Amino acid sequence: MYSARTKDIEVEVEPYYLEEQSDPDESRYVWGYRIVISNHSSRPVRLVQRYWHITDENGLVDEVEGLGVVGEQPHLQPGDSYEYSSGCPLDTPSGMMFGHYQMETDDGETMIVDIPAFSLDSPGQLRILN
Repeated sequence: MYSARTKDIEVEVEPYYLEEQSDPDESRYVWGYRIVISNHSSRPVRLVQRYWHITDENGLVDEVEGLGVVGEQPHLQPGDSYEYSSGCPLDTPSGMMFGHYQMETDDGETMIVDIPAFSLDSPGQLRILN
């Protein structure tokens, strides 16, 4: 589990390899990830936009941005959490992702909330730590 906290908004990420959707012979590797966003602040917030920076093991970068997550712009009251799952395909057996959410309070303040960097590793893949 990976975690980051920005201005009392916590983002936890749990990635997992989707073997049934992957086909290494065709250079297709797919991961799912579960995200939990928790509002530990005293103000309601809405998730407005998302940004992802995805890098495969060859250093190829893909940037993805858009409104909300999985078709929703969740509104979190103080103490609320929101959970969703999504996925990411790569042409290589490993990579990494990180990003941020643009969130807005009910009184119009905009904030950038970090999504922690997390690795996408195929099972049995030799990992080299730098």
